[in-house]
Amino acid sequence: HKSISHLEAACRTLTARCVRGITANTEHLRLTVEQSIGLVTALNPHLGYTTATAIAQEALATGKGVAELVLEHNLLTAEQLEDLLSPQRLANLSK
Repeated sequence: HKSISHLEAACRTLTARCVRGITANTEHLRLTVEQSIGLVTALNPHLGYTTATAIAQEALATGKGVAELVLEHNLLTAEQLEDLLSPQRLANLSK
């Protein structure tokens, strides 16, 4: 019983002193996602494996974002890209 009590107290302390009040830095998270090469996975069905792979490799080589390169190469319109990379769609929340 004593170890359970200590664990409960530790969890309460952690919550009160560390977890409560934490907020996400949404701008930083947005930029991180935009620069993620993983976005190419969502575009693979629309660009094809070969093109998606080439975009991923170019993103790695240049430091440019996947979306930026897709637009640069005129592979999709900005509207198509926005739809395909929307958080709702990526999280399977869209209809």
